[in-house]
Amino acid sequence: MSKLRRSPLTILVHISVLLIVILWTMPTAGLLISSFRDKSQLAITGWWTSLSASEQNLIGRTEDPDTQIEKDGVYILQGNLSEDGEPLHVAQFGWSSRDPAAYTAGEVAPMRKGGTLTVTTDGQYTMTSPEPFTGSRGKRIFYTAEVPPKFGLDNYVEVLTAEGIGQSFINSLTVTIPATIIPILIAAFAAYALSWMRMPGRSLLIAVVVGLLVVPLQMSLIPLLRLYNDIGAFFGVGAKTYLGIWLAHTGFGLPLAIYLLRNYISGLPKEIIESAKVDGANDFEIFVRIVLPLSFPALASFAIFQFLWVWNDLLVATVFLGNGENELVLTGRLRELLGSRGGNWEILTASAFVSIAVPLTVFFSLQRYLVRGLLAGSVK
Repeated sequence: MSKLRRSPLTILVHISVLLIVILWTMPTAGLLISSFRDKSQLAITGWWTSLSASEQNLIGRTEDPDTQIEKDGVYILQGNLSEDGEPLHVAQFGWSSRDPAAYTAGEVAPMRKGGTLTVTTDGQYTMTSPEPFTGSRGKRIFYTAEVPPKFGLDNYVEVLTAEGIGQSFINSLTVTIPATIIPILIAAFAAYALSWMRMPGRSLLIAVVVGLLVVPLQMSLIPLLRLYNDIGAFFGVGAKTYLGIWLAHTGFGLPLAIYLLRNYISGLPKEIIESAKVDGANDFEIFVRIVLPLSFPALASFAIFQFLWVWNDLLVATVFLGNGENELVLTGRLRELLGSRGGNWEILTASAFVSIAVPLTVFFSLQRYLVRGLLAGSVK
């Protein structure tokens, strides 16, 4: 009976988890599909219609007047509106951008001075005139056509071949790796001290660490930068250096690191620590030989969070490094690819997956330790 009573709740939980997974994965799937779509199609239709033909208002131009032929006193220009040779399905055409659907494909459209224009559904056009065509360029034709779905790697090629993208990738690694290792080392020592070393005010220190978790990052950026400027001016060192951003990320990441590692280390078996002390080991030997190896799941969990945060960060890097060509990190470089007004936003779809390649590698390498580290200290 108990199993039957629990079954509706179990089904509800499973459905809820499934809905959450769908809600989380659909935007990512849409972003991935959009990253392979053509720029023109991406601007007018959503990713959910990417497999169907889209109707677009396009502009074509006739051949130059030099290519006209004369037949029975009538001057003729012929050609195809498809510039790249791909098949078209023209529905309507016209002379003005305000009315690109003035005439149906196949219909004869009158022109001034007795001329005519005919555009067929496959994009073939015929323009006639009793007088010779003049000018150095052909006439523009506005038309509406059904364009088949087009996919390619153009967006990725544009991102990967952008100027300075390699240097910004190295800059991101230069910032991220030390900014992940330094807080782990400091927090591991602090967590051991708060867990196993008796000292006055230990509870107060733990409360301060928990309180620092809620301090908004944005409130401390400018005060920290001013402090770095003052210290740098005193020692004759510039404030916007890699050392400055390492220390900034270390300060921002330490509260979470100490809190997470302290919960894990305090949950280690007390008998192991006491046995080591009986054998004559000091605190440093216990920390290095026993605590660190046993705390690897918690260390890996925080390493994942810190690496993801620092790698994807743009605000802290902009404040503490600036926008110079030699200091710009990957996120800053990708932001510049969007253009001054964000008009090239189709690049954002491809750049998103380019930028997450390294964090995903780190995550999947350490993900088996993530749950164990997050549940540290939850069960005694």
